[in-house]
Amino acid sequence: MLPVTSRRHFSLSLYMLRSSSPHIHRHSSSFLVPSFVSSTFSPVLERRSSSPPPPPPMAACIDTCRTGKPPPQISPRDSSSSHGDDSGFRYINYFRSSGYPDRASFNGTQTRTLHTRPLVEDLDRDAEIDDVWSKIREEAKSDIEREPIVSGYYHASIVSQRSLEAALANTLSVKLSNLNLPSNTLFDLFSGVLHDNPEIVESVKQDLLAVKERDPACISYVHCFLHFKGFLACQAHRIAHELWTQDRKILALLIQNRVSEAFAVDFHPGAKIGTGILLDHATAIVIGETAVVGNNVSILHNVTLGGTGKQCGDRHPKIGDGVLIGAGTCILGNITIGEGARIGAGSVVLKDVPPRTTAVGNPARLLGGKDNPKTHDKIPGLTMDQTSHISEWSDYVI
Repeated sequence: MLPVTSRRHFSLSLYMLRSSSPHIHRHSSSFLVPSFVSSTFSPVLERRSSSPPPPPPMAACIDTCRTGKPPPQISPRDSSSSHGDDSGFRYINYFRSSGYPDRASFNGTQTRTLHTRPLVEDLDRDAEIDDVWSKIREEAKSDIEREPIVSGYYHASIVSQRSLEAALANTLSVKLSNLNLPSNTLFDLFSGVLHDNPEIVESVKQDLLAVKERDPACISYVHCFLHFKGFLACQAHRIAHELWTQDRKILALLIQNRVSEAFAVDFHPGAKIGTGILLDHATAIVIGETAVVGNNVSILHNVTLGGTGKQCGDRHPKIGDGVLIGAGTCILGNITIGEGARIGAGSVVLKDVPPRTTAVGNPARLLGGKDNPKTHDKIPGLTMDQTSHISEWSDYVI
């Protein structure tokens, strides 16, 4: 048997020989690096990778409760972020590399978007979106310093990952796996979908910013990325929806089932979901097959976007941009909730709701009456304001 030092040098030489050989697939799932190599010779491995230059500083969080400034209005944009990593390796079941090409530009086209923000704020927010992955890594390293007990978990989930999509595929595969559905199988599936659909990755970034800006309970991006089941359920749905559109319905329905079991959130993979989505708490949210949810929508827990019977075809609600749906709300049937509308908690909505109006009650009624409903200028899906429409509490006392 060779001495320990000799074995280490032999293993490192073998690793570097295999990495440099053009006949060996560098991203093979069977390619493992011993832990002592990754720890002892990490500077060597880092020099061999083609990591992009460090991004510019992250823009400050603009949550109202922490800065005193109103949240921005969101408009569509074109952006790209370079992730030219073409190297890396697996570490057991969690340390995986991405090897993804540059991200393509993304344009939201699902519904009309509200254009109310100055161009300067648009540019600042674009920079923050492109910088999300760097910010997540910085926060993860800071959390490890503060709580060393989470170092193994954070290293496997964030620090060792080569890109946002690799980290997302890893996190979802671990959380949705079971004894009969290995995490490696799900990781390969999720990675393939994210690699082929860079617009999903852009939507992930938009959702991260939405949660950070609108939910005061979100203390960091990494906190949301790893622990917010509403965010994770939404990203799993994006992957399932892509599989559904490719007529890979068996896999799409399988993901729906696992998301329902793991997160208590039930999105049919046929439902169309926009960007900048906040699912606050998320427990017991149900969205039907033909439902459409626009951009910058905020939905609280125990909300149902459902049908009214057993009829087939287009039978579920259509939610416009910037809508806020309060907890415990049921919106039933093929009806339209106009952009910027607000639905009060516990409401049962069975008819169309005009844009920028408020509907409350069971059955829901428009504030101010259906002939001359009161309208508002702000976007509830961004402000998260659920009570400003109440002039006197006695209005709601029987």
